Amino acid sequence: MPAQKTPTEKVASEKVPAENPAPRPTSAKKPRQPDKSGLMGVPGGGLALLEPIVVRTVHESVYETLRSRIMRGSFAGGEILKIQTVAESLKTSTMPVREALARLVAEQALETMANRSVRVPVLSVERLDDLAATRAVIEGEALRRAVPHLSASDIAALSDLTDAYDAALGDGKNLPANAADLNHAFHASLYKASHSAVLMPIIESLWLQSGPYIREAAEIFGSREGPAATHHHRAIIAALEARDEAPAREALSADIAFAFALVREKLMDGPR
Repeated sequence: MPAQKTPTEKVASEKVPAENPAPRPTSAKKPRQPDKSGLMGVPGGGLALLEPIVVRTVHESVYETLRSRIMRGSFAGGEILKIQTVAESLKTSTMPVREALARLVAEQALETMANRSVRVPVLSVERLDDLAATRAVIEGEALRRAVPHLSASDIAALSDLTDAYDAALGDGKNLPANAADLNHAFHASLYKASHSAVLMPIIESLWLQSGPYIREAAEIFGSREGPAATHHHRAIIAALEARDEAPAREALSADIAFAFALVREKLMDGPR
């Protein structure tokens, strides 16, 4: 039989739990920072390569499509736009078409008739003269502001657009379907260099109202003798290369006046 331990021996032999040791001081871990060099050296990493996704509703798409085609002269003066017909052409319901037409009426690109039909405004000498004079002033100011900002590469891009316009024209007389797009691209590129958030919406509104006149001018141009459609564009480019603002504005005014003059002459021959 084993000998009994004394109380002192018993206490000494039992393990006494050690107190929790004080935590060792450690340096706080910093969150890992993204690689500043980025993907293949692009600053900001891969996220810098992502571009915003533009999401457009059906309503906005219908409006932008109609607005663009009116601006580029796809519709003739006096042409009636029926909601159902437009909806069928665009493969959409009538609601976004109705909303788009209402917005375009408010922008004076279209007008509402007594029977609630919507049409492209009928051509008139009074409206033509008003648009021509106003466009010369507003667009001339945009060109003036653009001249200091246009780089050599910007001017070269304008020249490339003019070359494409010439190539599309072929014999220089029969205007192709994309002629309005090329002309629009030339003027839009020029005016955007003005860096004016005020002038550009005004100019686009004037273009929108000018659409049926530009269409009429294109139809008349094919049967007329005279300088090529890009004649004034070439003069604008030459003046910009010389950094000479005055002749650039004169060439621009002549370019605007030329198209309207063709239509004015036809309108003066008799009522439409």
